[in-house]
Amino acid sequence: MAVKLILLFQLPLLLLLIRHGTSNFIEEATIDEIHMAFKENNLTSRRLVEFYLERIQTLNPQLRAVLELNPQALSQADQADKMRQAMGGSSSGLQGIPILIKGNIATAARMNTTADGMNTTAGSLAMVGSVVPRDAGVVERLRRAGAVILGKASLSEWAQFRSVTAPSGWCAISGQGKNPFVLSADPCGSSSGSAIAVAANLVMVSLGTETDGSILCPSSANSLVGIKPTLGLTSRSGVIPISPRQDTVGPICRTVSDAVHVLDAIVGFDSRDAEATRNAEEFIPPGGYRNFLKSNGLEGKRLGILKNFFDFSNETVRNKTFEEHFGTLRQRGAILVDNLEIRNETTIMNPSASGEITALLAEFKLYLNVYLSELVRSPVRSLADIIAFNKNHSAQEKIDEFGQEIFLASELTNGFGEAEKLAVENMERLSKDGIEKLMKEKNLDAIITPEARASPVFAIGGYPGISVPAGYGKDGVPFGICFGGLKGSEPKLIEIAYAFEQATRIRTQPTFKP
Repeated sequence: MAVKLILLFQLPLLLLLIRHGTSNFIEEATIDEIHMAFKENNLTSRRLVEFYLERIQTLNPQLRAVLELNPQALSQADQADKMRQAMGGSSSGLQGIPILIKGNIATAARMNTTADGMNTTAGSLAMVGSVVPRDAGVVERLRRAGAVILGKASLSEWAQFRSVTAPSGWCAISGQGKNPFVLSADPCGSSSGSAIAVAANLVMVSLGTETDGSILCPSSANSLVGIKPTLGLTSRSGVIPISPRQDTVGPICRTVSDAVHVLDAIVGFDSRDAEATRNAEEFIPPGGYRNFLKSNGLEGKRLGILKNFFDFSNETVRNKTFEEHFGTLRQRGAILVDNLEIRNETTIMNPSASGEITALLAEFKLYLNVYLSELVRSPVRSLADIIAFNKNHSAQEKIDEFGQEIFLASELTNGFGEAEKLAVENMERLSKDGIEKLMKEKNLDAIITPEARASPVFAIGGYPGISVPAGYGKDGVPFGICFGGLKGSEPKLIEIAYAFEQATRIRTQPTFKP
């Protein structure tokens, strides 16, 4: 390979042990608690980064959650410490906070002390050695917020858009990601590494991407908070694309408060993603989203329960848990509107029937080829090149085992023709007659679904959703509860999610069961 990856399962021991007391504090600490420790001179950003680097070295060979470390992470932490000292010891937001970003989000090598030199690969060996022209839009915002880019999180290769049989969390570069609660369980969704890392305390916060379920699902499966923002609220420039019509970038964290810290840092207009983000500022509330972290945020909220999504057959633990949660929501002042159904729900949930897969196949080829053409350097310049690379490296890419049928189907498309346009029109109609009509007729503030079961509803319409830990099955595998709404409804969803989280406090540390 032209560029050598800093693979974590090969990383030499290079850090001093962190004393036991500090270690216990940092695990599960929130951003606000870390800022307090900074202020009281009990912790530095460098020490925080050292803690996470050591923990990654210890656990990543088993979990495979991190693709690559940022060789400049410690120097970025030192810079954050110097800046905080210059400001009299105060810090806020993401200043000095380490963050992992999903491996399909670009970080550029720079000609100064912040040079990262990391790859942007989507987990594929075909992309090792490619050089991006600049940081992704969200990474630029993270840097401006003072965050420390700790490294790249692993993912389902090509954001799980190569094969229908490859398991969630697998990519050729790092191997199979493991759910830290139950190692044999599905880590779920393509942002699996981002979720595994946060759940296992390899990092405090992370970024994921979602086209259909890839923030909400891994958050649910790893007992985390994930925010899938309204389409266009966050920039996708510099993100390896599937569909600009559905792709979004959002935080995966342990608490709603931490997720909101990250969301505040990454939202806004980006001239390199102008069409999608042109209305972003209209959605962003004055003063940001932290103003909506209200413990009484459930009072008066009308929440719709989509009955068909809560069919768990004989799963008594889930049935009992959600019934208890509905009681908690009512006790905290919410008005539950039960037994609701979205019009044409079955069609929406079927990507072939809704038109989703028809549009995605064509969009992927078109926009991936554009992304590849704009790289400064790359071993591959088209989807066809990647297909050929995979064939020539079939053992490493497990082509015989997992295949690349989605790639092959996408390569057969020929632009965005009549069939694709009709598919998009159908999805727009399904969204307007479905969730939009239901929420307006019932005067709902949000809908409630378990896990990420309704992700196609949010995906095809560009709607936001927040997943919050809800419980653990009899096997110990976590599951979440999802609050979703119409475009721009993040303030209400944050109020609801935060109040629910504070009332229930479900999350526990992972058990690493076999």
